[in-house]
Order: sequence, then structure tokens, then C-alpha cells
Amino acid sequence: MLTEYQQRLRDRCLAAPVMPAPEPWHPMLDNSTPIGGLLGIGFATDPGTGHDLVMVVSTDGHGLFDASTGEKIARDRDPDPETGTPDGHPDLGCPGLGPIAGVPVRIAGLFGGGLHTTASGGWSVTVVSPEWPHHRVLLSTDGGLHKGQAGETWWHIFDADHSELRTAGFSPSGRTLAVATSSDLSLWTRRDAH
Repeated sequence: MLTEYQQRLRDRCLAAPVMPAPEPWHPMLDNSTPIGGLLGIGFATDPGTGHDLVMVVSTDGHGLFDASTGEKIARDRDPDPETGTPDGHPDLGCPGLGPIAGVPVRIAGLFGGGLHTTASGGWSVTVVSPEWPHHRVLLSTDGGLHKGQAGETWWHIFDADHSELRTAGFSPSGRTLAVATSSDLSLWTRRDAH
């Protein structure tokens, strides 16, 4: 049984439509790139450009995207079976590819782990399930859901009603926000410096 306060929060979440993320966040990859069998994602930094990189681990191999452009920059359709998924490693890591070849990348998703839930500037990301098992991803600032109205201090930016949520969170730099489900990847990047 929910308390009155919990019921009000649930009702607020259910009433909020999916809406675009506010400035300075901008969608990347057409805001949803199909990736069948997605198991998890992790972040790395491109040693040449300093851009955030997103490594995707799926049942069809590994992929690496430049988060600032959305470009797929590396692909491995046949990773080593010993290291192809993060479940066999205590740190949930997989070896990087392309410009981060040989660098272990921690993967968050089906096998556990997590991404950063806060970023500089007071941003936070929260996953709620007012209609479990469907998850909603909320982006907030200045107290978010607990203080303001939808579209003012918090935004319902993603509804995982079509597939299973794997993970949601920020890159370590705080310049990229990612939401991964079992069937797709959505990215937002910040246009401000931090």
C-alpha cells in the first residue's frame, strides 16, 4: 500500500508526457538507434579528441560510437568468447576497440553495474517505475521531481514501454546522457562546457 505522498509522486510521474530534454541537452543518433540484443553499454574517452565514446555490447558483437557526433567508429561482430560479455569479469569489463583497443571498459546493463546518476550543473537522472515493469527516465535539476513541475525542474525524457531497460546515466565527463534498452540506444549531449 502506498502512502499519500508516494501516491502523489506516482501520479505526477504517470501524468508527465515524454518531452524533449531541456537546454543544454541535445539528442544524438536520431534519439534512438536500433541495436537488437543490447546487453549493456559503457563509456570511454577518445585519446585523440577527448570526446566521450559509448561502447555497446550486444548479442551481435561490440560497437563504439563517438557521442559528440553519433558516428559509429568501430565494430567487432565476433569478439573473443572469453571477453565478449562482461559477466565473466569482476569489474564487468570488456576490452575496448578502435581508438581504445586494449583498454578495458566497464559495462552497465543486463549483468549489473551502473552509470553516473549525477553531472555538473546540478543535473541528475532517475529511473522510476510507476507502471512496473515499464521504466521511465527522468532528467532533473534543482531538486527535480520533489520540487517543481514536469517541464520546469524535471523532464520525462524516455519511456521504456517497448523493451527492457538496461541502464541510464551520464558519462564520467558529464557531457553525455545515455539510455539503453534491450533494443536501442538513445544519447543526449551537452553543448555547454560543463
